[in-house]
Amino acid sequence: MLSDYLHYALLIALAIALVTAAITDLRSRRIANWLTGGVALGAPLFWWASGLSLWPGVALQFAVALAAFAILAVLFALRAMGGGDVKLLTALALWIAPLPFLQLVFLMAILGGVLTLVFGAWHIMRRRKERLAIPYGVAISAAGLWILSVHYFPAAGAAIGLTA
Repeated sequence: MLSDYLHYALLIALAIALVTAAITDLRSRRIANWLTGGVALGAPLFWWASGLSLWPGVALQFAVALAAFAILAVLFALRAMGGGDVKLLTALALWIAPLPFLQLVFLMAILGGVLTLVFGAWHIMRRRKERLAIPYGVAISAAGLWILSVHYFPAAGAAIGLTA
């Protein structure tokens, strides 16, 4: 019973962290290290509260996070993604099961594309000359919140018609 409360409290903390990441990225185009570090450091407590086994559960979470980091580091090196975005997605990979994490990535890509079109149009309309900076943390956070509502808060997702 106590672990259920802790489980949901940690998920609420993660949701708050995602909203904070979106707001700060939108305002300053930065996601703070303390925020992504907090998300990553909260994962082991979430595993324990969720009853995740060390093998294969925790090992699989680490593998997904490592694979995500490797792919995202390449995108960072190509200047296609910011460092805060890479850290936030890698930290989220520690929390979210592999299949929902893949869903998060696809949803994030769609939302990020829409965000890019909107910010690109705004950039052109205002005749800006500097490089376009997309607050991709907004897309990551929105996709993360969607996945949390559908897969981790089933009662909340059902209340607003998100689950089948």
